[in-house]
Amino acid sequence: MGTSQAPLLRPLGGTGLQCHPLGFGCYRVMEGNATHEAALREYLHRGGNLIDTSANYGDGRSELMVGNILKEYPEGQAIVVTKGGYIQGQNLTLARKRTFPEVVQYDEDLWHSIHPEFLETQLRRSAQRLRRNTLDVYLLHNPEYYLEDAARRGTIGEKQHREFYRRIREAFGFLEEKVRAGEICWYGVSSNNFVKPSSDPTATSIERCWQAAESVSQRHHFRVVQLPLNLYESGGALQASHGGRTALEFCREHGIGVLVNRPLNAFAFGGMVRLADFLKPGQTPPDRQSLRAALSGLRALEEALHQRFEIPVPCGTPGGIAEYLEHLVPQVSSVAHWEQVLYPYLIQPLERWATECQQLYGQHAEWRQWWTQFAEMFPAVLEKIRWHIAASRQSLSDEIRARLRQAGYPADGETLSQMALRLLTQLEGVSSVLVGMRRPEYVADAFGAAGGSGLDGLGILSRFGALPSRNS
Repeated sequence: MGTSQAPLLRPLGGTGLQCHPLGFGCYRVMEGNATHEAALREYLHRGGNLIDTSANYGDGRSELMVGNILKEYPEGQAIVVTKGGYIQGQNLTLARKRTFPEVVQYDEDLWHSIHPEFLETQLRRSAQRLRRNTLDVYLLHNPEYYLEDAARRGTIGEKQHREFYRRIREAFGFLEEKVRAGEICWYGVSSNNFVKPSSDPTATSIERCWQAAESVSQRHHFRVVQLPLNLYESGGALQASHGGRTALEFCREHGIGVLVNRPLNAFAFGGMVRLADFLKPGQTPPDRQSLRAALSGLRALEEALHQRFEIPVPCGTPGGIAEYLEHLVPQVSSVAHWEQVLYPYLIQPLERWATECQQLYGQHAEWRQWWTQFAEMFPAVLEKIRWHIAASRQSLSDEIRARLRQAGYPADGETLSQMALRLLTQLEGVSSVLVGMRRPEYVADAFGAAGGSGLDGLGILSRFGALPSRNS
């Protein structure tokens, strides 16, 4: 790590660890993706040293990528935070073969548990994937599923909250044992509901988690929490939901490190808002014609396939994938919405179609050649569509920038994402802001927000929230 970056490091609560104010968030990154791997190397090269992943990210492939990359660096180069609790993918297969206690079956394909018997399997698997004998920080991953499930069933009250914190206490007791065994150094909780108002029946409390830890041991190792915080979801910094204190104030008083997630993805205006710029100044916004141009190569490839084999086109539309996308994309409201519809409405039908075609035409060299061309082209088409959807929201990004300046943020030519990140890193009590940096250029943009001081982050955040905004 370069000495020029050393002044940026700050304490991770009372752990004794020093972390970079920007952390590498590993949601949606996975091993085998050269771009993701290059981004993590770029982050480490620039002096970053906190990596946040989870057993649930990429069904373990995110942890695999981190482990594969860190083996190239000296031990201690990075603080690795991972999480456990979700039962999906491989874990769901495991749970259906082996009965774990206290499983919340939230959905058919989404179960959850923080029982020690399940956590034992998760710790072992995470350590193997990360290639580490000792994990720096281990977090319970969204344990509020227990409360969310109870609320959905209409049976939530203090009884359910007592049971929730009993489960937290039992998990903490197990994690203390793992600290003594040298398998982890510190532990904590990642909860989206830490920032909910105390009046919300599904709100979780850092204060009650602290009390649970103290009941386990007066020398406990509960020293890290993770919570969402951004321009529109600012409850963790502004709402006195912890005995008259905000979440950040409570954590600062008790030596708890705070990792901020979703700094650039805000739930607002009835959907997800990406706090970033998508067009350069003067660049023309995308329209239907530019979308058709982005799909032209795919359309030509489909026509060639139909002429040779007369294969019925996928996606259940008479015009094929390109035409289907031309009609679908304008109905998508945001990148987050696109990511929600992409798999069930496009990837899954396409995979079924490809399997059928492979069975019928796999022996034909022309089919194999076509499929190779398609497989090379399709990811680039999806990336163009993602940009098209994002760029269509630039007017909202421009409005958010104007509101930030009205709230007192100095105008200095930063990108919107840099403004949003710098503001959060200036909040007292924030240890590290976790950013999804899946590309080296995202790393470069994020690091443009590192460093600096004197910004009244709390004041700007408060004034920003008080300003009127359009209903978009």
